[in-house]
Amino acid sequence: MAQRVQRLAAYAVIVRGEEILLSRLSERVTKKELWSLPGGGVDHGEDPRDAVVREVYEETGLHVEVDDPAHVYSLHVEDSWRRGRRVDAHSVRIVYEGWVPADAPEPHVTEVDGSTAEAAWKPIADVLAGTVPTVSLVAEALASYRVRQRQRTAAYAYVVRDDAILLTRTSHLAPDPGTWHLPGGGIDHGETPTDTIRRELWEECGLEGRATALLTVLDHHFTGTAPSGRAEDFHAIGVIYRAEVGPGEPRVVEEDGTTDEVAWVPLADVAAGRLKVYGSVRAAIEAAGDQG
Repeated sequence: MAQRVQRLAAYAVIVRGEEILLSRLSERVTKKELWSLPGGGVDHGEDPRDAVVREVYEETGLHVEVDDPAHVYSLHVEDSWRRGRRVDAHSVRIVYEGWVPADAPEPHVTEVDGSTAEAAWKPIADVLAGTVPTVSLVAEALASYRVRQRQRTAAYAYVVRDDAILLTRTSHLAPDPGTWHLPGGGIDHGETPTDTIRRELWEECGLEGRATALLTVLDHHFTGTAPSGRAEDFHAIGVIYRAEVGPGEPRVVEEDGTTDEVAWVPLADVAAGRLKVYGSVRAAIEAAGDQG
């Protein structure tokens, strides 16, 4: 009877647009071209999440973040060769959903004399078509992979005074820096939308204010890459209120946030396209019936 060998390993399925990050097995593992998910054996006493982060860096040179949910795959091969001997092999593979920063450099192998010869982004279509030869785990992981769904509900203030609208500008921490937006933001758990308006007017504009009436509700749905580098199926819902603010010059109060400037902007400048604004600004102006 062949010796029984069991191995626990952790891998990451990392998708960016229409590509997946893969590592090519070295000649010490196989003489033919064969690609796998980045990852590898879990060391004794090592948390699998720590193992996959370590292995992805060793095999691709990239820093990965992984989510808690994972799929577990079991492969039992009674007659297998491992390190020059015949064994009864059982592999348990934990596969996490992972993502790397959107501005990550090109992947490159950092480990020396390891099981990986090359790392690269490969078209998913080529993987599924068999043009890129892969181990069975890649197809199994892709079959289970689902783009993360995320829904965000936010409340925004529509404040107009003397033919000017109160707008905030997104900072470098936002998805589209330098774009002007209505003051507002995500509704905290348990927070009423009108309380969100009051809080955000202070944080982003430094002004005391309140919502007076619901103006409109907008929604936007897209699938793409989030600023973190993670693929998302994103649904944004914006609840827009007419609002009023007290006296004072607007100023940004929050530090290191997604807003870096606030100003009263003439409605005529928005209408003429003299500054870059989100579509929700124009939609709110149209809903209010205000003309610049």
